[in-house]
Amino acid sequence: MQAQRILVIGGVAGGASAAARARRLNETCEIIVFDRGPFVSFANCGLPYYVGDVIREEKDLIVASPELFKRRFDIDVRTRSEVLSIDRDAHEILVRDLESGREYRERYTQLVLSPGARPVRPPFEGIDLPGIFVLRTIPDSALIRAWIEEREARHAVVVGAGFIGLEMAENLVRRGLAVTMIELAEQVMPPLDPEMARPVEDRLRERGVDLRLGDGVAGFEQRAGGLRVTTSAGATVDTSMVILAVGVRPETTLAQEAGLELGETGGIHVDDSMRTSDPDIFAVGDAVEVRDFVTGKPSLAALAGPANRQGRLAADAICGRTVKFRGVQLTSVCGAFDLVVASTGATEKALIRAGIEDYEAVHLHPGNHVGYYPGASPIHMKLLFARSDGRILGLQAVGEAGTERRVDVVAMAIQMGATVFDLEQAELCYAPQFGAAKDPVNMAGMVAANVLRGDLPLAHWKNGVPEDVVLVDVRDSDEYAEEHVPGAINLPLGELRDRLDEVTEISAGREIWLYCVVGQRAYYATRALVQRGHRVRNLSGGITTWRAAGRP
Repeated sequence: MQAQRILVIGGVAGGASAAARARRLNETCEIIVFDRGPFVSFANCGLPYYVGDVIREEKDLIVASPELFKRRFDIDVRTRSEVLSIDRDAHEILVRDLESGREYRERYTQLVLSPGARPVRPPFEGIDLPGIFVLRTIPDSALIRAWIEEREARHAVVVGAGFIGLEMAENLVRRGLAVTMIELAEQVMPPLDPEMARPVEDRLRERGVDLRLGDGVAGFEQRAGGLRVTTSAGATVDTSMVILAVGVRPETTLAQEAGLELGETGGIHVDDSMRTSDPDIFAVGDAVEVRDFVTGKPSLAALAGPANRQGRLAADAICGRTVKFRGVQLTSVCGAFDLVVASTGATEKALIRAGIEDYEAVHLHPGNHVGYYPGASPIHMKLLFARSDGRILGLQAVGEAGTERRVDVVAMAIQMGATVFDLEQAELCYAPQFGAAKDPVNMAGMVAANVLRGDLPLAHWKNGVPEDVVLVDVRDSDEYAEEHVPGAINLPLGELRDRLDEVTEISAGREIWLYCVVGQRAYYATRALVQRGHRVRNLSGGITTWRAAGRP
C-alpha cells in the first residue's frame, strides 16, 4: 500500500469524498486531485440561492479549499488543471495547467474519475448570444449575478421546469425579475407523475410566473435592450436574459477516449465497487451509470448524496475493503415558492417504462399537522406499492412544512424492503405542531393496506369513469352545489343509511364509484355499502385528485 499513488480527476461531491476517504484509510499513499475549475469542493446545490442573494458571499459556497485539503489531509489539489487523456497501458494521465499552458504527465496506481455532468445546450439558433446562461459552477452564478446587476435586468426566461428551473425561477423573482418559464413537456418537474405536478404549477402561477407548458424553444435573437425568444408554437418573448435549465449529460469524453466501457444510458459502466472496465480505474458521481434500486434498471442520478457515497465506496475498494454500492432510488427534494416537492423510489411513469405491472397507487391529502393547531396545510401524496406483497415502490409528495420528512421516512422504508403494512405500524414523532397521532406516513400505509386487504376497492381518475358506472358524490349538498364532477349524483354520507333503498334503485345492480374531497368520507361510505352487498369503488384522492389529474 505504501507504493499507492491515487489520482482523482474532478472534485466536488464524488471526487473530493473519494480523496478524503482514501487518506483516512491509508496514511502513506500519495493522493492528487485535479480539477479544471477554480474550486475543488463547492456547494453547487446552493448556486441558485447565491443568484437569489439568499447566500450573500461567494466564499460561503466553498466547502473545502486546496489549502484545507493539504493542511488537513496532506492531499495535493491542483485547480485550473485539465486532464487531457489517460494512457491505461502506462498508467499515466496527461495534464494541462490552464494558467501556464504547460503540459505534463502523472503516474497512477489507481485512478478515480469524477468528471460530473455537463449542462445540455441544445443547438437552438442564437444559442451562443450574450445573455444566455447555464448554471453549473460558481463562475456561472457569478456571471448571472453580474448580468442582473450591471444590465439592471427586469425579466428572465427560464427554459426547463425541472429542479434547477424551479429554483432559478424562485430566486429570480426574489431578485425582482419577472419570469417566463418555457417547458417542452406538458407539466413542470417532468419526472413526477402528471397529477403530482399540478400543485406546483398552481403555486408558480400564483406567484406570478408566466408558465408556458407543452411548448419548446425554437431560437434566440438579439434585440435592442435584450433578447427575443421564439417558441416552437410561434410565440415570442422579449427578455433581459435566458437561463437554460434543460438537463445535464454525463461527462464521459475522457472515459470514452481511454476505451472504457459505457452503459446503455450513456454513463460510465461501473461494478458494485465503482470499478470501471479497467480494474485500476474507478468512476463516481454524475458521470456513471448506476442501478435503480426499485426497478433494477440502469439509471443516471445527478444527485450529490449518491455521488458522496460512491466516492467513499471507491476509496474503500482501492484500499482493499469489500464494498457494494446498493444502487439509487432517486430520493430528491426541491423547494419553490414555499412549496416542497419531494420523492423517493419509482414514479408510476418509471414503473411503466420498466415494464413493471405489479403495482397499485393511492392518493391522499393529509394535513402536515393536526388541523386544530394553526397553520395546517395539506401534503399531496402518491404512494406506489406492489399488489403482490405490499412492498413499497415509491412516494411522491408536494406540500409545505414537513413534506420532506415524510419522504425521508419512506425512503428508509424502501431501503429496508418494507411494506405498506410496516408504514401503518410505524411509530413516528407526534406533537400538534409537527404531525398527528396518525402521521401522514401512517395514513398512506393504512390506505394502501386497506386496498390490499380488500377493504378499499379502488378506481383512478386517470382511467376515466365508464358510462355504465353510477358516480356518487358523498359530500354535503352545499359542497356538491359549489363544485362536483359532471354526471355525479349527490348522496351525502350523513344521509346514506337512511336512503339505502334509493341507492339500490339508482344502482340497479351496476357498480357504484364514490368520491368526496380527499377520499375519507368515500371510504366510510364504501364500507357501509360493500357490507350491504353493493359493488363499490372509491375514487382515489377524491375531487382534489380529480382537479390535479386534469378533470378527466
